[in-house]
Amino acid sequence: MFGRYTLHHSTQEIAERFAVQKTLFSVPPRYNVAPGQLVPAVTLQNGNGRQLDGFKWGLVPFWADDPSIGNKMINARVETLAAKPSFKNALSRRRCLIPADGFYEWKQDGGRTSTSKSRQPMHIHLRDRELFAFAGLWEEWKPKDGSDTKPLRTCTIITTTPNQLLATMHHRMAVILRPEDEAAWLDPNLQEADELLPLLQPYPHEGMDAYPISTKINSPAFDAPDCIAPLVDEQGEIQGSLF
Repeated sequence: MFGRYTLHHSTQEIAERFAVQKTLFSVPPRYNVAPGQLVPAVTLQNGNGRQLDGFKWGLVPFWADDPSIGNKMINARVETLAAKPSFKNALSRRRCLIPADGFYEWKQDGGRTSTSKSRQPMHIHLRDRELFAFAGLWEEWKPKDGSDTKPLRTCTIITTTPNQLLATMHHRMAVILRPEDEAAWLDPNLQEADELLPLLQPYPHEGMDAYPISTKINSPAFDAPDCIAPLVDEQGEIQGSLF
């Protein structure tokens, strides 16, 4: 499961990078974005171009009876996107770009273990440290009692098999779209799985780097620049290996 990332670029930088025409969500610097929180996403709206808006991380299908189902759907596996009712409709009609500038995984140290507290957290980013986009899906949910409650807008991040770097840490990785594929992912004229799934490939490991960080990141409550500070030894060298 993929569950933490960073986005400390400014709202203006995000809007410029993703050619946003309308900004509806102001993005504060974030160093430990976690599921259940409000996150920015770029969508393509008819007649309004690209919009940057806020979505709760954890997809709630429009047909769901209980919005708490979103707690279980922070990720969508690329292998089952076109088949699962939870994601099939969104794949066809409601795709988004989820901006980020880094993310976290926990590297197993020695024997296999089941808890992140006994593993080494790693910060992963593109080598140029620029913004990138996770491939996402979004939905809009309304209660079935007919109340005037404001629609709940939610999203999920798609995962795939890991590249060579991420395979040292986890058996899955979030799909990072190539910049040249971002427009196609948002294109409403593309609705068939055989047109869309080829865009969802593991990002080349040669374009990524990783380094060890403090276990402070294990707590979603800790959200500060220290989250991405590399661990260093007494000589000021980064502990562990860069990839």
